[in-house]
Amino acid sequence: MSQPLTLFVAFVVLAVGFVLLIRGADYFVDGCSAIAQRFRVPPLIIGLTVVSMGTSLPELAVSVTASMAGSNEIAVSNVTGSNIFNLMVVLGVSALFTPLAVERKTLTREFPFSVLCAALMAFMGARGPVVKEGIGSIGRVDGLILLILFVLFIGYTIRSAQKARAESAGEDVPTEILSPARSALYIILGIVAIKFGGDFVVGGDTVVAGREISYGAVAIARILGMSDNLIGLTIIALGTSLPELVTSVMAARKNELDMAVGNAIGSNIFNILFILGTAAAINPVDFTGENLIDTLILLGFSLIVWLFTWTSRALVRWEGAVMLALYGGFLAYIIGRVYG
Repeated sequence: MSQPLTLFVAFVVLAVGFVLLIRGADYFVDGCSAIAQRFRVPPLIIGLTVVSMGTSLPELAVSVTASMAGSNEIAVSNVTGSNIFNLMVVLGVSALFTPLAVERKTLTREFPFSVLCAALMAFMGARGPVVKEGIGSIGRVDGLILLILFVLFIGYTIRSAQKARAESAGEDVPTEILSPARSALYIILGIVAIKFGGDFVVGGDTVVAGREISYGAVAIARILGMSDNLIGLTIIALGTSLPELVTSVMAARKNELDMAVGNAIGSNIFNILFILGTAAAINPVDFTGENLIDTLILLGFSLIVWLFTWTSRALVRWEGAVMLALYGGFLAYIIGRVYG
């Protein structure tokens, strides 16, 4: 067990991390919004692609690194846990700030496609051959299939963007928006700040002057007596989804509602098709009974949120509160599953 920093320093690191997250998300959303306006690309498309990929970098790093090290059983849990967080917390908290209007096209295309991706993950994992332990696995061929579907999805979004540009060809571009170079700089700086901000908030272990120490939320949790197992289930798992949360909330506050929704849905699609697909293509991924249960919970939550959005073409505040309460129940379940 590493020795934590003092509680004061741990809180300072945590505060710096939150500042980087918030400012990084601010720049990131401004840059993406300017790109969308200048090139007449709908904010939803930007959210489904650039924003979702940028905010999913932590999940990509965790899953691919684990797969290359031969410990890729964490990949399914990482993807499933992040997707549930994106769906219930990212959209739930965003809806508390302002009702999230959802386009009909999103309800009939992107949202059901994300549900289909989760169902495909459950099907592949449950029927694949057992590698080490569990009920099945997602093999290399499955991983390649997921990657092909990801390429097709990107192709679809590019065609949608081209169609949107053609329809708005006669519209004037606002003169006060950021230049393309400055927009790109904002996006890059935003991603870097979000990445390091997430690292500082979550924390971990490092070596300073030959002494192993912990910092950030991990240090605070250890000072307060939380076990490493519980820290991994909560702080580390949720920490990889902080970029999605902060970016979507910032987008909602800036009235970029389509970008907020697109970020959450796009991240879920990206996590399954690209991240899990890449991990499985490197090494087959074990699929346990608990993975199947969690994936079915993800499917159930997806159907509930889909139903919410169908009722009024939006996620309103009380629905966001219900989603957060359901996520609280899920957290209680997984903690009880470990310590029960």
